[in-house]
Amino acid sequence: MTNQHVNAIVVGSGAGGGVVAKELSEAGLSVVLFERGEWARYSEHGDDELTAQRSFPLHCYFGPDNERYRRVAVDRQGNERIVYPNEWAYHNNAACVGSGTVSYGAMAWRFMEEDFTMKSTYGHIEGSTLEDWPVTYADLEPFYEKAEWEIGVAGDDSQNPFAPWRNKPHPMPAFKHNTEARMLEAAAKKAGFHPFSIPMLRNSEPYHGRGECIHVRNCVGFACPVGAKNGTQNTVIPTAIRTGNCELRINSQVVEIMTNDQGKVTGVAYFDKQDRKLQQTADIVVLAASATETPRLMLNSASRHYPEGIGNRHDWVGRNLQGHAYTGANALFDEVIYDDVGPGASVAISDFAHNNPGITGGAMLANEFIQMPYAFTGTRPPGSPHWGRGHKDFQQENYKRYAGIRGPVQEMPNFESRVEVSQDVRDHWGMPVARISGFKLDEDIKTAHFIADKAVEWLEAAGAAKIWKSIPGTGVSGSQHQSGTCRMGNDPKTSVTNKFGQVHDVENLFVADGSLHVTNGGFNPVLTIMALGYWVSDYIVNEWQKGNSFR
Repeated sequence: MTNQHVNAIVVGSGAGGGVVAKELSEAGLSVVLFERGEWARYSEHGDDELTAQRSFPLHCYFGPDNERYRRVAVDRQGNERIVYPNEWAYHNNAACVGSGTVSYGAMAWRFMEEDFTMKSTYGHIEGSTLEDWPVTYADLEPFYEKAEWEIGVAGDDSQNPFAPWRNKPHPMPAFKHNTEARMLEAAAKKAGFHPFSIPMLRNSEPYHGRGECIHVRNCVGFACPVGAKNGTQNTVIPTAIRTGNCELRINSQVVEIMTNDQGKVTGVAYFDKQDRKLQQTADIVVLAASATETPRLMLNSASRHYPEGIGNRHDWVGRNLQGHAYTGANALFDEVIYDDVGPGASVAISDFAHNNPGITGGAMLANEFIQMPYAFTGTRPPGSPHWGRGHKDFQQENYKRYAGIRGPVQEMPNFESRVEVSQDVRDHWGMPVARISGFKLDEDIKTAHFIADKAVEWLEAAGAAKIWKSIPGTGVSGSQHQSGTCRMGNDPKTSVTNKFGQVHDVENLFVADGSLHVTNGGFNPVLTIMALGYWVSDYIVNEWQKGNSFR
């Protein structure tokens, strides 16, 4: 089977890839958008917690599947083990059209100005590869705005005195609080904090032909039953397909970036649903497969020109893997605070995202999404029974009296937290799997303790009857917030791409996912990934229209 040559290939249909496909196809480029999974629909799993992405007891409804996928996890002592997508050590991102934007919690944060200048703001951090981004908040501000208005965000930054400046308000009003959030909002003010409504990629009112949120509790980890949660699968990807210039090719596992004798990228090799190995040629390839799968593909695309993997001349591909050192506190109240109005997460503070004496960076803090009953079985104070009658009594007595406060602590990148490819383990298609290893720095754990103490302070102001902290372990981080493995920068010796996501030394290969992040902010990163998708696309389109086809 011979595929017709196209202008651009985009690998991955998530937050970055979906945006790129839409932007390039609207500009008139012919595009093939590759997705290893298929369409995910709420009707196929409903609110079944045992198949939700966040629970992992059986398998990942949104993929990838345990039968064909695996990875190698390496602990702090260097011990290796094979892990599967339903295990946390896999650091999974969904495999479906829209990827994690189908099932995410949909928090829509802009990074703060300081998040782009961490090295200048905090100086050298021992053991870290901390650097400033080669782009500024001002560079990305128009693209944040475009993401908010094209994809759809509800929020009100006027409530948040720490929010970065913006030229245009959010397109939809902020969500109103449920009973728990109203209680926590009052408590935050009592503690001297500055609470506000979390910006959300969810419709607080009808928007762009999609209905408004119906406030179900099964939101994070699930598809939306009414399409009011905005991901690339129900916004930019349909737009791209409607142009007639974009073909979405599902159930297609890309295994190699192909190059010619001059070292130019010529396209990709992939396996289709029938496990036939095929090729697709293109002028440009844009990688948006996630911060674990993008470097894996690059490292597995070694050639005469790129013996250590494409783009890896200075051994930076796969390095600096970051997620977030999630930390906070849990609490039980004497009174019932649960009213079944989802999704739960509603109120936040940014008082401690930066400018904390003696602390590097920080995190926003917000209340938790509603935990489904199975997930709540893992939320217990120290010393509580985890089995038997005592466990069941705790579940029954406290499910509606629980609140949690969490924050995504901004980790410091380090060279040894990384994605490699295994020498011994291969997936269903014979492709060497990702080998993930590394650790959090002591600085990250120090910041986590500081942020957890602030969560305790907030819950104490709320009058909680019992409070216990949650501190992350020291192992490598990644999971849904994975980033940093193909960082952008001005120096090819210390980065993988330039500031436009263009791989150093490979003119027609781009990256447009969380891999680009130099640092990962103290916030959920998805809106920044979307903004970078628009930023990278803007550069490609402008160059294309000038006559540069990158060939």
